[in-house]
Amino acid sequence: MEKILLAAAIATITGFVSSAYAAPVPCEDMLKELRTATSSATLNAADAKAVADLEAKGVERCNADDDKRADVFFADAMKLLGK
Repeated sequence: MEKILLAAAIATITGFVSSAYAAPVPCEDMLKELRTATSSATLNAADAKAVADLEAKGVERCNADDDKRADVFFADAMKLLGK
């Protein structure tokens, strides 16, 4: 039983470490997904502005070859869209 618990703990820790160091998704791909989702979304004015601001920040970071931070902005915008 102890071996099973130890193996499960190791697998869990390995998963956390792997996801923490996973390569970011290319920001161009995330931007395409965001724009596709935005084109079909119905948002109120405040959410539409927030999504547009997050997209602009993400594009700025993407242009600076900072895919990791760009992806965070795009992911936050997707959350506002419910995706």
